[in-house]
Parts: sequence; C-alpha cells; structure tokens
Amino acid sequence: MLTFSKKALAMPYSPIRKLIPLSDETAKRGIKIYRLNMGQPDLDSPKVALDAVKENNLTIISYPNSLGDLQLREGMVGYYKGIGIDVETKDIIVTHGGSEAIQISIEAICDPDDEIIVFEPFYTNYNTFSIQFDAKLVPITTHIEDGFALPPMSEVEKVITPKTKAILICNPANPTGKLYSKEDVLQLCSIAKKHGLFIIADEVYREFCYTDEPHFSFMQVPGMDDNIILIDSVSKRYSMCGARVGFIVSRNKELMPLVLKYAQARLCCSKWGQIASLAALDTPQEYFDKVKKEYLKRRQILVEGLNKIEGIVCPMPLGAFYAAVELPVDDSEKFCRWLLEEFNYEGQTVMFAPMAGFYVTKGLGKNQARFAYVLKEEDLRAALVCLEKALKEYPGRTI
Repeated sequence: MLTFSKKALAMPYSPIRKLIPLSDETAKRGIKIYRLNMGQPDLDSPKVALDAVKENNLTIISYPNSLGDLQLREGMVGYYKGIGIDVETKDIIVTHGGSEAIQISIEAICDPDDEIIVFEPFYTNYNTFSIQFDAKLVPITTHIEDGFALPPMSEVEKVITPKTKAILICNPANPTGKLYSKEDVLQLCSIAKKHGLFIIADEVYREFCYTDEPHFSFMQVPGMDDNIILIDSVSKRYSMCGARVGFIVSRNKELMPLVLKYAQARLCCSKWGQIASLAALDTPQEYFDKVKKEYLKRRQILVEGLNKIEGIVCPMPLGAFYAAVELPVDDSEKFCRWLLEEFNYEGQTVMFAPMAGFYVTKGLGKNQARFAYVLKEEDLRAALVCLEKALKEYPGRTI
C-alpha cells in the first residue's frame, strides 16, 4: 500500500491561494472577478529592471554563486546604508524570495519541537514553514478592536519557555497592515536580549509606510547584532514578485555560514531575477513617490468604502497594502466560496483571503478576511459595490 508522510498530510493549503482553482472555474463562466486575495501589485515593475533583462547579452546562463551575485550583494549594502542599516556583503545571502529566507532561518535555528513566538494573525506561510521544519508556533493574539496592537510585553514573557528560540514578526504586517513603532521594536529587542532569543524580522513591506515617521528596522537597534535575522525581498518594493529574489541579512557571524550550507544545498538563485534586482536598485525616487501616492489613494477608497457597509469593521492600516476586515458572516471562507460559486452582480464578483488560516488558535479569524488593495481605483469601487450587494443576499449573514 502506498502511503504519504504525516508532514505532507498535515501541511495546510494556502488560504490566499486555496480558492484559486474555484475562481478559475468562475472565470470560465464569464464572471469578472475582482481579485483582492493576493498581494500581487498591479503597478509596473521599474523600467530599469525590465530593460536590464531585455537588453542583456548573456551567451550562457551559468550557475550564480550560492551566496548570490557579488554585484547584487554590494548593491544591497548601499541600499541598506541609505536607510540607516550598516552591513557588509558577508552579512547578506540571496534567497528564492523572502519565503525561502524565512524557511532557511527556521531550519538554521530550530530543532524539532523548538518554539517560535508569533503575533496572530500573521502571514499564513509562517505556519506552513513551521510544520515543514518541525518547529512549533506559539501564538500571542492581537485584536481588530485595537488595531492589532501588541499586548504588554509581560504577556510576551509569559509564553517564553526553555524551548523558545525566536520571535517572528512582520513589520509592516501582513495581513493586518499594522505598523509597529520604534518603541515596539525596542521593547521586543529588550526581551530577545534578556532571554537569548533570535528575532526573525520580516520587513519586506518597509517601503509601504503611511505615517510621517520613517520605518524603524530591527537592524537599527544597537547591541543586537547576534539576535537579528532580517528577511527582505524585491517582490513588493519593486512590484517584482515573479523575480523570486529575497535576502537573509544578519551580522551574526556564526549564523551566516550555516545559512550558506542551505544556500549551497539548493545550488543558487535565478540569474535573471538577480540581474533584474541589481538594476532595480537604480530605480528613481519618483517611482516610489508615485507608488506610495497610489496606495494611499487606494487605501482610502477601500477602507472608507468597507466601513460604510453595514456590519463591517475595518481599522485603518498604516503599512503594507492589506486591510484586515471583520465581516458580518458565519464563515468567511464559506462566504468567499459562495461569492465564486453562486453570486454575481451584473456579471461581477469579489475574491478575498479568508483569515482563519492566518491564526494558530482554532476558531479565531473565522469571520475575518484580508483584502489587498492592489487594484486600480475603478475596480476597487466596483468590488465594494459587489460586496455590499452580496452581503444583502448571503444566507449566512449574521446581522
């Protein structure tokens, strides 16, 4: 009898992508879907990056260095210096997107059953990766009522055990859009230092901050060289999700040789992705100004529109391009399936990411959803109309 591993059977489907096959069937019926489920920016990638690939005259696509191309790592040193982070090329290893950077980080620091503290809701693949590498996520719940603010640090210390290895945090946060303050960062660093923990700092959305204060990185905290593992990516910053280029950055001199072992085991990262990423470092500031202006407008349209719909609660996100929403429904995944299978308004419907899979604690997030404001203004407005019409018809509406 053929059998499969317990680990493979335990691995969850992505709540972000789980319903895509269903949406593909919906689209085949001629229904227009406003896809607010994925954090895939619709804005053009920088021209300098696209031109670098189009105009390249390589005659052989050879293996890049397992560390990543030196020119790209040198370029990243300059990028980080420009935002107040001092690192050297030896502190940077190129990965297959930010996801592989998180995977390798967990593998490098955790033995089976070691614990990682997370603030739920969190990026759903943190759960997937912990199962993949036999680590255990220990959740601390944050709440929509107070904008997903961190609890008192005493609550964090309560869950620390001899098995605790790290705190994993995304700032700005996916899926909530929460932007953690400099004070939050310093307090978490103080706890990590006190208890000898790593902080895996997922900062791939740092360019998407909507406050007057600049993003404050965990890498900017003095005295934390051994504790901080920075996760980075070109995917969101340059609208280059398909390039699949990310980075592990750490000044921990013992950690980085271990990371290299994993990097060598998977050989190397895409040459073309690295060529595009190197060129993207020359993206003019006007590009980022335009992008930020566009997302500020979209955020306003979506959040204001959602909060005008009876029964919806949506705090204003201060970073990334996601809004976490509480819906007046019995089950957000069931509602999303219904939207795709049974509902349309003038040949249109809406898709979002149900949020139960963004929690470890069973039962939480069941009536919550993540909306990504990555569509143009007219599509966001049309999606809001569809959603309001749908909620009036949905059999499982709760109010």
